Amino acid sequence: MTAPTINGTRYPQPVDALLPAARALPLPDGQEFPSRNRLMREFRIGAPKADELLARLKSEHAERTRTETLRSAMAVRGALLAPQTDNGTPAVPRLDYAEPIGPDPDPLPTVPEHTPPPADPVKLPPAEPVAEVGTVGHPDTPTPAAPVRSAVVWPVILLALPAFVAIWSGWVGLGGLTGFGVVHPLPGIADGFAINTAITLPVGVETYGAYALYVWLSGRVPERARRFAKWSAIASLLIGALGQVAYHLLVAAGVESAPWWITTAVACLPVAVLGMGAALAHLVRSHD
Repeated sequence: MTAPTINGTRYPQPVDALLPAARALPLPDGQEFPSRNRLMREFRIGAPKADELLARLKSEHAERTRTETLRSAMAVRGALLAPQTDNGTPAVPRLDYAEPIGPDPDPLPTVPEHTPPPADPVKLPPAEPVAEVGTVGHPDTPTPAAPVRSAVVWPVILLALPAFVAIWSGWVGLGGLTGFGVVHPLPGIADGFAINTAITLPVGVETYGAYALYVWLSGRVPERARRFAKWSAIASLLIGALGQVAYHLLVAAGVESAPWWITTAVACLPVAVLGMGAALAHLVRSHD
C-alpha cells in the first residue's frame, strides 16, 4: 500500500507537510477534529505520526480560542472604560499636556492567523490491491513465529527392545556367576514365594542410568542436580557396558564362577544404585 500524493510526492511526508491537508479534511457536524484512525487511513501513516498530527491540530485550535477570547475581553474592557457623552457616543479625552508622558506602550503580540484551506480539496489516489491478505494487527507489531513440531519418539522404543533383551540376559547371567540366585524373601509367611535376585542388577543399574540421563538432558533441574546426573549417568552406562563385557568373556572362557574381584564389584552395585538414586532425588527437589 502506497502513501497518498501530498505536495506532489508519494513518499512519507513529515507532520508539517501533512498539517495543511489535515486542516482541510471535511468533518461531520459537531466534530472539531478528525480521529486518529481517520488520519492513519487518509494519509497512510502510523499511529505515532497520527497522534502527533492530531496534537498539532488541537494545539492550533486552542491557540485560536485563546486569541479570540483575549480580543473579546479587551474590546469589552475598552468599551466600559471609555468616557461617553450625553447621547451615548464615546467622548474624546482632553489632554492637558502637549506630548504623551513616558514611552509608547508595547504592541500586542502577533497571533498567527488560521491558514485558509486550499481551493481544491486533496484528492487521494485509489488504494492499490493487496497481493496477499495477512493477519490484521497494529503497525510495527512482530509476527509470532510458527509453532515447532516435536519429533516422534516411537522409533527409540523399537530400537531399545533388542538392547533391553541383551542387557537383561547379560546382567541375569552375570548375577548367576557371582552368587545371585533364587531366594525365599518371606520365610514362614509365604514359603512358596521365591524370587531370583539376579534381576535386581538390570533393574537397578540400567533404570538409574536412563533416568539420570533424562535428568541431565532435560535442563529443568538445578545446576547441582544436573551436574550430578551427568556424571552418574555416564558412570552407570560405563558400569553397564563393563558388566556385559565381563559376562560374555566369562561365558566364552567356560568359567562357572566369577573371580572374587568381579563378585565384589557386582555385589556392591545395588547399594551404589540406592545411594545415587536417593542423592539425585534430593538434588532434583532442592532450590539451590
